[in-house]
Amino acid sequence: MPNSPRPTSDTLRGKTALIMGVANNRSIGWHIAEAMHGAGAQVALTYQNERFGQRVIPLAEGIGGQTFECDVSDDAQIDALFTQVQKELDSLDCLVHSLAFAPRDALANPVVDCSREGFRVSLEVSAYSLIAVARSARPLLREQGGSILTLTYLGGERVVPGYNIMGVAKATLDAIVRYLAVELAPENIRVNALSPGPIRTLAASGVPGFATMLERFKEKAPMGRATEPAEVGEAAVFLASDAARGVTGQVLYLDAGYRLLGV
Repeated sequence: MPNSPRPTSDTLRGKTALIMGVANNRSIGWHIAEAMHGAGAQVALTYQNERFGQRVIPLAEGIGGQTFECDVSDDAQIDALFTQVQKELDSLDCLVHSLAFAPRDALANPVVDCSREGFRVSLEVSAYSLIAVARSARPLLREQGGSILTLTYLGGERVVPGYNIMGVAKATLDAIVRYLAVELAPENIRVNALSPGPIRTLAASGVPGFATMLERFKEKAPMGRATEPAEVGEAAVFLASDAARGVTGQVLYLDAGYRLLGV
């Protein structure tokens, strides 16, 4: 198979991107950060707490990027983050929301058995956080127009065994993308989502039966392979670039054709 094309070195030259939710070097957010850095953007990363910071800070240093701590379940931390971003980065062109979480019991159990608290936490972190960070980033992004990207999954459209409450959260996230896209369009802020096939990440390891899901995906996908993390990064570069200046409210599927199948 030929190597996929890499973004040109100046695709995002002069732009600044904030990638939220990187956990380690296997995170999709990290692959997006690498691709955007390679395309010429100044990249900064956020991490949830000190434990994750021990992994993320060295990654950021490797690409000359800054880091900020932010727990998106705390509005005060979100406000403080964007105050820091405005002070230290001066401007912002792209915000990447790479955040998802569900308590272990909520993820392991069928939706019908999801507790009220499990539902609240899952949707607050995985879906509502996009609203919260978009609202705080809005003053920075609207100065010159900007791009907001998030990560979704087919489990928000169709029932994927084992995905459980995260499917409900992704369905909510998809709807938020559409509403934000319309509401922020007059300010020249675009909002889109990337929907890759299953990829081995720290978050994916918590999904029951993930390994089986991945193997079946590769067997059934028309292209006969899994999604490559680098593909997600390169697609993010496109959606953040001026080449996608007319694209908003869309979900870009990176799943080797899997979504096309009826069976």
